[in-house]
Amino acid sequence: MRTSQLKIGALLSYVVLVLQNLVGLLYTPFMLRMMGKSEYGLYSIAASIVAYLTVLDLGFGNAIVRYTAKYRAEGKQEEQYKMFGMFFLLYCLIGVIALAAGGVLYINAENIFDSSMTANEMHRTKIILALMVMNLAVTFPFSLFGSIITAYEQFVFQKVIAIARIVLNTATMIVLLNYGYKAVAMVVVTTIFNFITLGSNFWYCKRILKIKVKFGAFQWGFLKEVSIYSLWIFLNVIMDRIYWSTGQFVLGAFAGTAVVAVFAVAIQFEHMYMSFSTAVSGVFLPKVTAMAVKETDGKAISDLFIKTGRIQYCVMALILTGFFLFGRQFINLWAGEGYSDAYVIALLFFVPLTVPLIQNLGITILQARNQMKFRSLLYLAISLVSLGAQIPLAKYYGGIGCACAIAGALVLGQIIVMNIYYQVKQKINIVKFWVEIAKMTIIPGIMTVGGYFALQNFDLNSWISLGAGIGVYLIVYLPLFFAFSMNGYERNLILAPIKKILKRG
Repeated sequence: MRTSQLKIGALLSYVVLVLQNLVGLLYTPFMLRMMGKSEYGLYSIAASIVAYLTVLDLGFGNAIVRYTAKYRAEGKQEEQYKMFGMFFLLYCLIGVIALAAGGVLYINAENIFDSSMTANEMHRTKIILALMVMNLAVTFPFSLFGSIITAYEQFVFQKVIAIARIVLNTATMIVLLNYGYKAVAMVVVTTIFNFITLGSNFWYCKRILKIKVKFGAFQWGFLKEVSIYSLWIFLNVIMDRIYWSTGQFVLGAFAGTAVVAVFAVAIQFEHMYMSFSTAVSGVFLPKVTAMAVKETDGKAISDLFIKTGRIQYCVMALILTGFFLFGRQFINLWAGEGYSDAYVIALLFFVPLTVPLIQNLGITILQARNQMKFRSLLYLAISLVSLGAQIPLAKYYGGIGCACAIAGALVLGQIIVMNIYYQVKQKINIVKFWVEIAKMTIIPGIMTVGGYFALQNFDLNSWISLGAGIGVYLIVYLPLFFAFSMNGYERNLILAPIKKILKRG
């Protein structure tokens, strides 16, 4: 049963990923046109503010999964139930703190955004903010049950609920947008489906898994142990929020809702870009964890780091070069007029992000070796530097200035410093890694330059012409990359499944 849950759950994870990206690509342009820049900007600002409050989780969600799995393996059922009671009370307290913090933000919203919003925009922003904060306050205590389901490896139930939520939430919003409802309705619908999801998780834990939540003497010693484990996860969450949620907040304060809407579109593309790398690396995680525990000289791990990076680069190079050549026309057709800056902002994210995305196996290596401290502290420091730079750059240069601050931080922290750290401290052969990537880059580089000059003679101003242009690019790019950039192992990853299908046929 466990193996079945893992296999089906893994398959459904990719279904969720595909659905999320499809919704992003197909539903978002419809939403942008129906809501308008101002309304979408309002929603994005409130969402970015509330995103900061989610850091109050403090990394406990991951800890619940880890310690539940540990207690299950040790057969300590009673300890599990007492731990659940402790975390439920902790999350209730965190929910109250989130509510209070949201209340402070609600009261001071005029002081923060008064210079960039009209009175009507401010009124709607406060309504959206209040709804999101109440949603979050309720979510914290009941998120316990989602973590329990994960720890019990009930992946099928979780993923089915996630798929149903994506489909039903999107369908409901399409209907409401057609009837003229906008950002406030969007938040109400999201809140309702979130409560249904939380209720479903609670029901599944109580009725199917027979989970009990027991309250007793507070386990201060255990809480200290959990807190130490959660600290580095918590710091990574803070870094992530500063990187990808600060921009909307800063721009909302200094540049207005229209600029925020453009920036939010670029952030959406950034999330999609990152998801492709994560999907590729996921299959290697169990293997590298086992190797990190047993490895002595580190050469095998270094070789796997390079092998995985090459495979990820096969995907990321195609997306990056394709977006560089066709991204501007795609955004103009997809989002409509007034969003052209989203192309420049997205490129400012994509280029420096490519390096950590093709090296994200390094995170697993650090986790397996229990050496996350340096990376967590570095990323936190660099993200704070980024925040300091975002404020003046956003004030004078809008969304592009804000993106430059984030891109600069990515280059400094996630490229320069981390590559030195991997080479010197983790004994990963970074020099060889970059030699391999450089050899793979020759064909994408030639195709990008040639494609740029070729496209100067064509006006891709319709979906048909854009699709034809992308099709021609793929027809030329893919065989050349396959023949000259990929090695035998990578080519076999593509050819082996094709050969199996042909044999069966």
